[in-house]
Amino acid sequence: MKNLVGIDRGKAEKLVTELNILLADYEIFYQNLRGLHWNIKGREFFELHGKFEEFYQDAFVKIDEIAERVLTLEGEPLHTYTDYLKTAEISEVKNITDGIKGVKVIVDNFSTLVVKERDILSLAADADDEGTVSLMSDYISETEKTLWMLNSYLR
Repeated sequence: MKNLVGIDRGKAEKLVTELNILLADYEIFYQNLRGLHWNIKGREFFELHGKFEEFYQDAFVKIDEIAERVLTLEGEPLHTYTDYLKTAEISEVKNITDGIKGVKVIVDNFSTLVVKERDILSLAADADDEGTVSLMSDYISETEKTLWMLNSYLR
């Protein structure tokens, strides 16, 4: 049995589950980025304050895209912080004011996200779900480049 967009319902349900986990991780990541943006202090303030804002604006867009993909696959996106905290692998961070520590948190969070994105890419390919494949492929390319740049910043 296929869903509205022609994907096997069982495979779509598995994708919905994994996309909801990614959604939860992005929501916690988003809030981590907001906190880092607000609380950063020190010599790197101007460059990191702006960079953290760029990252959280991008995460905000991805959150919406992921939720809409869940809906396209006929699932229900998670939408409460209770569910996000219960589901996410990414942990909340609090009161980080040091720029280098903040960048390391972001690297850890992006590293978690890219692994999940690759897992979803594989599941989507198996389900012949080109929409999710395309979305994850774009995310992976962006995340890998960002990880390279952040790693270069930390050296």
